[in-house]
Amino acid sequence: MALPLLRCCSCNRPVSILIRYFTSKSFLANQSKRLAPVASALCDARQYSSERGRHKQNQKVVVVGIPNPFIWFRTRIYFFLIRTYFDKEFSIEEFTEGAIQAFSHVSRLLSQCQFEALEGLVAKDLIEKLQEKCAQLPLSHQRALSAESDEIMYTTTGDVGIYYDDSGRKYVSILMRFWYLTSARLPDESMEGARIFQVTIGGEGERPETKRLLTANYEFQREFTQGVTPDWIITRIEHSKLLD
Repeated sequence: MALPLLRCCSCNRPVSILIRYFTSKSFLANQSKRLAPVASALCDARQYSSERGRHKQNQKVVVVGIPNPFIWFRTRIYFFLIRTYFDKEFSIEEFTEGAIQAFSHVSRLLSQCQFEALEGLVAKDLIEKLQEKCAQLPLSHQRALSAESDEIMYTTTGDVGIYYDDSGRKYVSILMRFWYLTSARLPDESMEGARIFQVTIGGEGERPETKRLLTANYEFQREFTQGVTPDWIITRIEHSKLLD
C-alpha cells in the first residue's frame, strides 16, 4: 500500500506509454521520449470558426482562471522537489502539453468505448471501473466525454503528490484539471452548474450552435524507482456530471 510522504492539494480538486506515445510522430515533430515544450498559460482562449460558401464568422470564448497564489507557490515547491530528487529535466510546461494531448486522446477513446485501446495508457483496475460506468451512460453522455484539443479552454495543475511505499518504491502523481467545450446534447436537469455558450459557426441567419463548458480531472502517476521504465500512467479519471 502506497504511503504518502508529501502531498499538496489545491482548492479546485478538480503511462507507461504516455510519454513515448504522445511524443511520437503522430503527435509531435520529434521522436523524443520527453513531452514537447509549450509556454505555460493561466488563461487559454480558443477561436471557433468555419466557412460555408463565402460566409465566415469568428467568435471567441474565453475562460479566465485566477489561481490561489498560495496554492500556486506551493505546487512550484513540489515541482522543484521533483527536479531535485527525481528528474532534473522535469518541466511542468512540457508535462502540461503532454497531459493535454493524453486527455484529448483518452477521452475520445472513452466516448467511443474503446477500452482495449486504453491499455498501457490507463491503469488496468481503472479501465474496468470505467467500462462499468460507461456502459450505464446514455449515448449523449458518452459523446460528451470526448474533448477535442481545440476545444480545451483551460488547463491547470491540481493535486501534486510524492509517495514512498513499504518496499521503498517511489511515486509522483500530478492531477490535472481541464475545462472543455462540447456540443453534445445533454439534458439540462442532469447538467446543473455547467456553463452554456452560444457559438456561431455558420453564416448570417443560421442557427448558432450551443456548447457546454465541462470539467474533467485526470491524474497521472509515474514510478521513479531506479531501474523502472520512466513512464506516466493515468490512475484517475473524472468527468464532472458524467463520470464522478
